[in-house]
Amino acid sequence: MLLLLTGLRLRVDPVTMRIASLLPSATEIICALGMRDQLVGRSHECDFPSDVATVRTLTRSHVKHEAVSGDIDLDVRRILREVLAIYEVDVNALKDVAPSVVVTQNLCDVCAVSLSDVEKALKEIASEVQVVSLSPTRLSEVWDDIRRVGSVLGMESMAGRVVADLESRMDLVRSRAVVADARPSVLTIEWLDPVMIGGMWMPELVELAGGVPLVTAAGDHAPTLDEEALRELAPDTVLIKPCGFSLARTRAEASALCALLDRLGWKAWQEGRVYLADGNAFFNRPGPRLAESLEIMAACVHPELFEDMAEAHSSDYERLRP
Repeated sequence: MLLLLTGLRLRVDPVTMRIASLLPSATEIICALGMRDQLVGRSHECDFPSDVATVRTLTRSHVKHEAVSGDIDLDVRRILREVLAIYEVDVNALKDVAPSVVVTQNLCDVCAVSLSDVEKALKEIASEVQVVSLSPTRLSEVWDDIRRVGSVLGMESMAGRVVADLESRMDLVRSRAVVADARPSVLTIEWLDPVMIGGMWMPELVELAGGVPLVTAAGDHAPTLDEEALRELAPDTVLIKPCGFSLARTRAEASALCALLDRLGWKAWQEGRVYLADGNAFFNRPGPRLAESLEIMAACVHPELFEDMAEAHSSDYERLRP
């Protein structure tokens, strides 16, 4: 029997629980709640904490992720046009690990395996499985999801402590940023070709860091802008953190980025306020590391106020220079 959990509370004994996480942020949440030892399966993209690499992989991608961003976009569009799934659940592996709880998502079929594909795979498993599906678009919903996962896993108290710690860290950044003399306009970019602007919780992070978000508001999905639309913008600060791209991976497309920025003529580019960040580890995963993402954001928006955070995250972001 397959049980889809939204607001419903069904419990499994934490000691005997077997958890499969098909979403990187969910894996990070599960581990933050102290349930790493109960994790028996993960997605191919789950890579943090590093020791989850030893956990059985349950999904695979049909996209050529080693390609440049423009080719990846074309590949994704081709797959969707042919009515195929971008990701595939390994049903045999899923059956082997015999999960009692599966955590997945129903927010973005391009970002991770879809809920419908998970449900289809689980129908082939003759056992009772609880499915927890996450779809946050704002920070408050991320915190709610942490509490909800904690409730299902029997870790309510730990979930409350995790959320309280994350909120405290973010409030510390907000309280330091509020003394800034100005609130610079900030453009966040989450894909390179075509250019997609950061939405969902990104505008909230910008505001907490003492900036004014451009183009999107909290909860908005990421819009695509062409070069003409981009030229009409005048950001004071630009943060580029492509979804799924490490800092090194983004750096590999720096020449094309610099050429685009030269054509746009933004003041932020001319005055050295364009930054690259690790978009695989930070910003794009709605989980515990959003607190660290905010610290990186603050170091970019107000470097004069957050020198300590700039030093702490020196390997996670860098200034892009012509």
